[in-house]
Amino acid sequence: MGRNTRKRRSPLATKVVAGAAALAVGGGGLVWANFYASAHESDSSHHRTRSAGAQVATIQCPDVGQELRNVPRGARSGVDKELARLDEQITEAYARLASTRQAQSGDSAYVQNAILGPLKSKRTAALDRIGINIRRGGGDAPGGLDRFAECRGMGADQPGNGDNGDGNGQDDQNGNGGQDQDNGQGQDGGQDGGGQDDGQNQGDNGNGAAGPFADDFVDINDVQPNSRDLENGLAANGDGGSTGSFTAVCGVNENNLFNSDNLIVAPGVDNGAHHTHDYVGNQNNNAFSSDDDLAGADTSCQNQGDKSTYYWPVLRLQDGTQEFDANDLGGGAEGNVGKILKATEAEIKFVGNQQSDVVAMPKFLRIITGDAKAFTNGVANANSSFSCTGFEDRQVTDKYVLCPEGSQVVRTSNFQSCWDGQNIDSANHRDHVAFVQQDGSCANGFQAIPQLQVRLVYDVPAPTVENGQVQNPYAVDGFPEQLHKPITDHNDFINVMDENLMNEVVDCINGGEDCQ
Repeated sequence: MGRNTRKRRSPLATKVVAGAAALAVGGGGLVWANFYASAHESDSSHHRTRSAGAQVATIQCPDVGQELRNVPRGARSGVDKELARLDEQITEAYARLASTRQAQSGDSAYVQNAILGPLKSKRTAALDRIGINIRRGGGDAPGGLDRFAECRGMGADQPGNGDNGDGNGQDDQNGNGGQDQDNGQGQDGGQDGGGQDDGQNQGDNGNGAAGPFADDFVDINDVQPNSRDLENGLAANGDGGSTGSFTAVCGVNENNLFNSDNLIVAPGVDNGAHHTHDYVGNQNNNAFSSDDDLAGADTSCQNQGDKSTYYWPVLRLQDGTQEFDANDLGGGAEGNVGKILKATEAEIKFVGNQQSDVVAMPKFLRIITGDAKAFTNGVANANSSFSCTGFEDRQVTDKYVLCPEGSQVVRTSNFQSCWDGQNIDSANHRDHVAFVQQDGSCANGFQAIPQLQVRLVYDVPAPTVENGQVQNPYAVDGFPEQLHKPITDHNDFINVMDENLMNEVVDCINGGEDCQ
């Protein structure tokens, strides 16, 4: 049997985040909600919006993990724990940002002095420890790690480009980018929409106004066919090369296995993801699972030779439901609220390469596709795709879709399918694998491996979007400071197929057969 894994709560972090939610619900939420009352202009290249009067809505920090390329194996455990500590520091700083709106409105330097300055000091200490870990492991720590210590303020509608200085309202980092500007509405105006009768502001959906917002949704009928605008996530298979497929039937998490760990990015760290994952396949996946634990675990897959772990952030309906993790870190204590929606279908398929045969994946190969921090990091590693059944020639990367009656929401992830031929992981968890090039081939001596494609279908009640407000929205779980942006959707995989099954997968794909 599977189980619900309920995370321990950190008293300090829980108190801070709970304070943010209480502020949003208890009257101070008007100050918070007004940060999203803004005029917008479209950016057609990515269906994005930009705020005309951008306010400090969240915190943008350099993603240190992506910058570490040469970490000795013996140092990775210590480094991973410090990277997780950096995430925790951002979470706590974001919670303080959300819970101190009243103080910010009266002090233009409050954000810098009370939130960003102390955060920089904490990050500097963690970065120093990362360098120490690398040197103790026999490696050379990158010079100037302290340049990644400083974080900035960021508006709710600003797409990050990963350089921490794109000019999109970055002067707001001092808390003066319009703290006393309200787009002509005043602190008691804006987005209450009559929702104060029950003591809760319409704009926060019960999560302390951490999103999603009306601008995060698009009617699928307004999306042009074949308009997906990310280079990542191309389907590797085609009419040439290896044309077969292998389907893994592993269910839809009927065993209710959830936790907020991430074994790939934060092994040995409780609540390393800061959001809750669905799991299918391997039934012993948590932060403390060893490769031997994975190999000896039960699996939900019909083929018992497949003990791979397939996991992704849960999709929630923000309808006021109190889930099992409503008061836990990773769940409601970090803004991930509402009813967890299980996929009605979870199609897991491995396909071939347009240009060549594929080779076997090594056992315990780890692949992350997409970027859980793409809102603040920028889209370099983003790989999100939302659509509706009956409209799947229309894929959207940074919007949630509104589907017509009778149509269901679809999340699709096409994984990297080129492997360096040597490593099952890399220091930043990305360099050992790559996406195919535009012509479907693998570059730089990488080898084609079976491409994992995950298609998740959900029966989601369509949210109501009126007058700039969204009610009962759905959203993927995420890091709190990412504001539940759809661009942050991601998917994770660890290959734990036995040798015979992996060989069968390769033979089916290279032989042009469709197997399961």
